[in-house]
Amino acid sequence: MNISIELWRPVTLKGMIQLADDVFAVKNDPDQLDVNQDVLDQLRRIHPATVSEFDDGHGPVAWVLLIPTTLGLMDQSLSHSISEKEMYEQTPLDAAYEAILSLFCHGLEEYRRKGIARQLTLKAIDSIRKDHPIKICLCGHLLQKGDITADTISQITSLPLLKR
Repeated sequence: MNISIELWRPVTLKGMIQLADDVFAVKNDPDQLDVNQDVLDQLRRIHPATVSEFDDGHGPVAWVLLIPTTLGLMDQSLSHSISEKEMYEQTPLDAAYEAILSLFCHGLEEYRRKGIARQLTLKAIDSIRKDHPIKICLCGHLLQKGDITADTISQITSLPLLKR
């Protein structure tokens, strides 16, 4: 299976948002990042590989959302001084990111447990690491509920894993 990181198309936004809300109830928690087109645009400014999807030829079926950030913001998030949403909002542009928050990895039911989300995540992390000295992976609460394990990502990338 050939997995490529696709640029996010506005038509896929509705499906990802609905899936996230159905599974994780992001609209009910003000500390969670409520993804919309503005958020996606900002994430792409942080790094183009922060948002990726897998398209099976009939439309997107799996999505991954990562947030590269600074060690200081990651530490604040770990100590619960700031939320995941605040970490996103405070992540500066054009910084040397040393941490990466794996926030969202999910796919449609019939595409789960096929390694698609894992491959998307690994490709995205690899792409970000080419531009930034990523030292730590932080697992967001959404990934902990997802189909892939953060431990697997940590082992494959050799990045220490911290869970929020």
